[in-house]
Amino acid sequence: MDEGRDGSGRGRAGLASTAGYASDAERLARQYESVTFDQVHRDVLPYLDVAPCLACDIGAGTGRDAAALSARGYRVTAVEPVKELRAIGRRLHPDAGISWVDDALPVLREINGPFGLVLITAVWMHLDAEERARGLRRVAGLLGHGGRLALKLRHGPVPPGRRMFDVPPAEVIDGAAGLGLELLHREHRTDLHGRDGVTWSGLVFSRPARPRPASDAPPPPHGCGGRGPGSG
Repeated sequence: MDEGRDGSGRGRAGLASTAGYASDAERLARQYESVTFDQVHRDVLPYLDVAPCLACDIGAGTGRDAAALSARGYRVTAVEPVKELRAIGRRLHPDAGISWVDDALPVLREINGPFGLVLITAVWMHLDAEERARGLRRVAGLLGHGGRLALKLRHGPVPPGRRMFDVPPAEVIDGAAGLGLELLHREHRTDLHGRDGVTWSGLVFSRPARPRPASDAPPPPHGCGGRGPGSG
C-alpha cells in the first residue's frame, strides 16, 4: 500500500493525522463518553492492572480513559493534540487529576518516561507507515522495565474528511518484537457503536523487567510507585 507523505505530517491527500477532529469535537465527545472505559477495554483489563503507576494516555480525546485510570489510582498524563478535545476533557473531568499535554505521535516532544502503562486507543490508524515505525520506537522508549503498552487498532471504512490507514496487527506485533517488547494479549472484536464494517484489534505488550536475584521480591514496573488500586 502506498502511504505517501509530503514531509509535513500529512498524507498524500493532504490531510493531517488529526483532520476532522476539531470541527467535530462536540459530537465526537458525546460518542466517546457514551461508552465506558470498562466496556472499551473489557478484555485487556487484567493486563492493565500494573498499578500503582505513572500512566500515559496518548490520543486521550475527551479524557474518558485517563479519568478512569486516575480513579483507579494511576497518575495520568493525557496527550491530546486537538485543543478542542482537550478543552472538553477538562470540562468533563475537572477533578480527575489529569495532567494534559498538547503533543502527538510520532515525535512526542513534551513527554518523558518511564511509564508503567501506556495506552493508545484509536490513534495508530491515523499514522502512515513511516510515522508508525517512528512512533513505535518512541513509545517503546517511554516504557519502564515491566511496563505495559495497550494499543487498539481500528479497521473498516474511513469517515469523510479523515486520514486513516488499515494497519494489520502483525505489523505492530513484529515491530514491537524487534524493539524487545513481549506480546501478552491479542483480541479482535466488533464495534461498540455498531458501525457497519468497523472492527477493532487489541494488543497488549510488556517490556521485560530487569533480571533480579532469586531471593528478591518482584519489583513493580519502572515508572510505578506510591498507592495504587486495591491498596489501603
